[in-house]
Amino acid sequence: MSATRAFSGNELSSLFHLLDDYNDHITTKNSGLTARSFHPRFDIRETNDAYFLDGELPGIEQKDIDLEFTDPHTLVVKGATQREYAPKEGEGPLAKGRYWSTERSIGHFSRTFSFPVRTDQDRVKASLKHGILSVS
Repeated sequence: MSATRAFSGNELSSLFHLLDDYNDHITTKNSGLTARSFHPRFDIRETNDAYFLDGELPGIEQKDIDLEFTDPHTLVVKGATQREYAPKEGEGPLAKGRYWSTERSIGHFSRTFSFPVRTDQDRVKASLKHGILSVS
């Protein structure tokens, strides 16, 4: 019987997300900036001849997403989203209210994906449907 506990991939993934969240909190807190960032989650799938990325980007419009190859092996997906309000007639600044908590993913994001082989950038296709960014 082993005295050590084996970690599954899901447990390690959760740990990495917690570390990312803590790092973002400390960086923003110490910088004195109110800018927020978040890390959208992506599924990455490999077949014999292609890679597929599916990322959750709810509420983000296609025009606010940028895909960039920094080299033949690396794809960067970045963008931003913000809260938008449709002010009602006669609303003053206090009518918007004060936030008790903000849990939605708003601000800037950037994810970098490195592939072991060169990617054919001319064949890469991307689409955004129902808040899911699909890149193949």
